Amino acid sequence: MSPDEYCQNKAAQSGSSFYYAFLFLPPERRRAITALYAFCREVDDIVDESTEPSVARMKLAWWRSQIEQLYKNGHADHPVMQALAPHIKTFGLDADRLHAIVEGMEMDLDQARYADWAGLRKYCWHAAGVVGELSAAIFGYTRPETRVYAEKLGLAFQLTNIIRDVGDDARRGRIYLPVEDMQRFNVTAAEIIERKHSERFVELMRFQTERARQCYREAMQALPEADRRAQRPGLMMAAIYSALLHEIERDNWQVLDQRISLTPIRKFWLAWKTWVGGGRGLVRRLGADRS
Repeated sequence: MSPDEYCQNKAAQSGSSFYYAFLFLPPERRRAITALYAFCREVDDIVDESTEPSVARMKLAWWRSQIEQLYKNGHADHPVMQALAPHIKTFGLDADRLHAIVEGMEMDLDQARYADWAGLRKYCWHAAGVVGELSAAIFGYTRPETRVYAEKLGLAFQLTNIIRDVGDDARRGRIYLPVEDMQRFNVTAAEIIERKHSERFVELMRFQTERARQCYREAMQALPEADRRAQRPGLMMAAIYSALLHEIERDNWQVLDQRISLTPIRKFWLAWKTWVGGGRGLVRRLGADRS
């Protein structure tokens, strides 16, 4: 199996919404974004699947060494890094941002709660904002504002994930909802762990959903028209993730004991529709969304 095939399998097996956006890209950009996604999955799986933090830290340190090896020597041992190597210079992918992704995974080992939005926002940047920036470089852009768009969109995706996974994360010992927000709506950690769905919890989640929508709005408002078509893969993901957020809201945020998702057919339809339409309608709708 070649490094590119390894990454392709990693992406396909994940079932992620991101995979649907990759399908529409030209071959070189598709290989690059698939390798980046596979890298993110590899380091994320370390934290999700490890039961011993010290072992996870050792594995993440090894991945840091792989990054250093790739950028200093031009090659590395792992097939994901080998697949990423040809695209480093082509798309201007810098080592600091790859290290930032690993740091985000380390944050999951260091803390399971965040006091406020500022702290959670920092985590979201490491977990998704920086990935958005790297992805935007692979998709191609001409204006610096597109970096702002990509970061905001990454934050929106991560907040959507947090809202969807409240129950699953709590069972793993993590509650990403800021403590100050939980206190504001009088929702305790014990209630979330015990899956107690209440009007107070609904109001808390409504507040988090509006925060996510604000990130979508700011992302769309920051995207320059000159780069809209190049950034269609990100917009395709935005179509899928924003539809997921709407489904969660329509289901009254029943996320404590189930994981709400879209069907593969619907994901593909949303992706195809956004690609064909150039994302113009989506940018207009999400940029003005006040629902």
